[in-house]
Amino acid sequence: MKRIYLHPLPVRIWHWVNAITVILLLLTGFQFRVPGIASLSPHNFSLALHKWAGITMTALWTFWLTYGLASGTLRRHYAIRRRDLRGIAGQMKFYLMSIFRGEKNPFQPTPEEKFNPLQKLAYVFMMGIITPVMILTGLLFVKVFFIRDYLLFVNAIKVIDAIHVTGLYVFAIFLVIHVYMATLGATAFSHIKTMIVGYEEEADDPAGGGREAAAETEMTVEKESEKL
Repeated sequence: MKRIYLHPLPVRIWHWVNAITVILLLLTGFQFRVPGIASLSPHNFSLALHKWAGITMTALWTFWLTYGLASGTLRRHYAIRRRDLRGIAGQMKFYLMSIFRGEKNPFQPTPEEKFNPLQKLAYVFMMGIITPVMILTGLLFVKVFFIRDYLLFVNAIKVIDAIHVTGLYVFAIFLVIHVYMATLGATAFSHIKTMIVGYEEEADDPAGGGREAAAETEMTVEKESEKL
């Protein structure tokens, strides 16, 4: 049994604080949008909690971006390369069919590359587009340099609200899918355990070579092809 160190401590802390923050934002956000739901009351408390959770999300996203740029993890783990584009069909086939036949995942995470092609697309979409949009539209609801007064004057607040609510539902859908995907490890809790302790356990490869060598070979081939 091999132990592979995938998630450094700062990433694990960020992940779980971010998870709690997103859940609080969803709970309070749905309370504002869906009549009859009183997940948190009174209303003023929910509004204040939503506001501070939003500020926390802004700080967490800023940390994610700064840490990713400083450590090189943005380029290493999130950059979508040509081999990722070639692997999208196979990864979709695995999630839609192969996984139910007990077949092996075509992608195995390593410290050099943690996410499969579909994960990269999802995380780039959520962290690179949806989260910044949610932060920006959320800030526009707050009195920041009288911007909100101007938006009310030009009757643009409804458009901002529609964009923000759409992002709310996108986050809710992503959370459901993310939790489901977290149960697809060797056991239902192995991926969750990895995000707590940092290490992922995998059985030794009896065929030799190992996935690290295969990944290294693939990366070498890609680099050579890019030179052509």
